[in-house]
Amino acid sequence: MFDQKTREQLGAAQRWVVKIGSAMITNDGQGLDNFSINAWVAQMAELHQSGRELLLVTSGAIAEGMRRLGWNQRPTALAELQAAAAVGQMGLVQAWESAFERHGIQTAQILLTHEDASDRQRYLNIRNTLRTLLRLRVVPVINENDTVAFEEIRFGDNDTLGALVANLVEAELYVILTDQQGLYDKNPRQFTEARLIGEGRAGDMALEAMASGGAGMLGSGGMTTKLRAAAKAARSGAFTLLAWGREPEVLRRVAAGVELGTLLRPSQSPLAARKQWLAVQLQVRGRLHLDAGAVRALRTAGKSLLPVGVTAVEGKFSRGDLVACLDSNGTEVARGLVNYDTEQALALIGKTTRRIEALLGQVDDPELIHRDNLVLV
Repeated sequence: MFDQKTREQLGAAQRWVVKIGSAMITNDGQGLDNFSINAWVAQMAELHQSGRELLLVTSGAIAEGMRRLGWNQRPTALAELQAAAAVGQMGLVQAWESAFERHGIQTAQILLTHEDASDRQRYLNIRNTLRTLLRLRVVPVINENDTVAFEEIRFGDNDTLGALVANLVEAELYVILTDQQGLYDKNPRQFTEARLIGEGRAGDMALEAMASGGAGMLGSGGMTTKLRAAAKAARSGAFTLLAWGREPEVLRRVAAGVELGTLLRPSQSPLAARKQWLAVQLQVRGRLHLDAGAVRALRTAGKSLLPVGVTAVEGKFSRGDLVACLDSNGTEVARGLVNYDTEQALALIGKTTRRIEALLGQVDDPELIHRDNLVLV
């Protein structure tokens, strides 16, 4: 049973990523299940109206394209998969837009590839766009850009894509609605005594060993890919809930802290997980040399890095890149995401924050690196 703290954490989660799989959306390939789409959207609309921020990751373009083209089996040729995705995406996005419009909620279509998330500049552009849409109270409807993918469409792409979105926007909760009740200790389709796992830790290899694996005819991955996606979402501190998509009032019940499905917890707090992710996932683009006062402020006071404490700048970096912070001996003491590019940082060396506007014409941020985007090493 979920304890009181777990119920409170689920109830308090303000930023959700909801991923719904192909089998759910297309009723196992029979066509877009508009009844279920409208039911999910009605629940998301309530969450939205309560002040929560929602991002929807939707599968189903290939499955809907197959139906429209009259194909009974998922093709294996890349060009045919891309063609099916292009055809199906038309109906898929229209269905979601129409459903949200009934509740007065605007949506935005976002098509991504994994390459978008691996390129730092594109990563920042995606993050800024998504955050702006959330600020405008628009619900992003996100899908893998299968039509232009250079690689073959892999199993689990949208499960993984949802985790990457959770990382991008620092979501607190990642909900995967699937055709299973959650994770079982055995394959429930083969063993009647299979037991549902109510809670676990994201990234626990013992849980992955229990997963049955194997995708359905239309789906893009089995339970193993969902567990791996949960581990990725946990890098930025998100909880992941695996639940049956046709569970009555599933999203409302999650928001109320009702125990259902399988809840996978991150092993660290959101902020600690995010800082660890920054420290190991991104390439260092430059170096900032700090005076003794700035080093003390970072090491002992947990402060942000201000321009006044910087004595020299090395490298070529852009706003949002990862840079290393060095003491007077050249020893790295921290690294973080910088708020200004190289030329701007050079202009700000040794200056107080109140001079930023006079020097640059505007103040994007008062810090060179905010403490939430900085990790000691």
